[in-house]
Amino acid sequence: MSPTATVEKRVVEDADPYKSLKLHTPHSKLHTQTNPKSDAKVPAMDLYPLYNSLRVAAISCVIVFFAGIFFAHYVAKLPRTIKGILDVVLTLPLVLPPTVVGYFLLRLFGPNRVFGAWMMSAFHVRLTMVWYSAIFASVVVAFPLMYRTARGAFESFDPTLRASAQTLGLSNSYIFWRIQMPYCKQGILAGTVLAFARALGEYGATSMIAGYTPGRTATISTTVYQLWRTNDEKGAMFWVLINLAISTVVLLSVNMLEARQKKAVKA
Repeated sequence: MSPTATVEKRVVEDADPYKSLKLHTPHSKLHTQTNPKSDAKVPAMDLYPLYNSLRVAAISCVIVFFAGIFFAHYVAKLPRTIKGILDVVLTLPLVLPPTVVGYFLLRLFGPNRVFGAWMMSAFHVRLTMVWYSAIFASVVVAFPLMYRTARGAFESFDPTLRASAQTLGLSNSYIFWRIQMPYCKQGILAGTVLAFARALGEYGATSMIAGYTPGRTATISTTVYQLWRTNDEKGAMFWVLINLAISTVVLLSVNMLEARQKKAVKA
């Protein structure tokens, strides 16, 4: 190939506006569609951020659901002093800046830290800058919402119902799952919905521990920021509207659950 042809090839490659995207996105994630007004091909809308956000939020919600119920159930029965101390510790991520949460997660899961390095050496598993890193961040920031809501629901449970069930010889596990949980189900569901919404919209800690790689770690929140940063207002607005639609549905669901809970209490 002549030097002139080589220079022309490099100029064409550098002029490709999607070159950097191709370098970071798997080939299977880059779909193209033909413009009916021309023969040129343009990149199709990549819905990976939506898929990844829903995946991360769903997994995080399952973890937070059981962890929140466990801690809420046992903390509610502790003495006031111990309960106050644990409340502060378990609720702290709710008031900390997300970047601070991300910093602590990096200190724990970073490849050069004790736990992160051990996971790499023992299982060859990297805990940062991969899609499931966002799960760690989402669980930490969403847990306080589930915990506080579930604890409030458990504290509203009538203790005479438990005492009556115990006099009938029912086990504590039966009382919890068959009596207390159905009684508190509206509060539990509300906490679950709020935790899911918080995990879905998480940005600060996620951007620090998972980063942003199209087709690999991108979420709705990180995609909005990256598109805005590159002056793609149309693309950013698309994802903003998607987030608004999901948030609206979540808030409507919470309001419906609260309305049902109030009716149940009155009844």
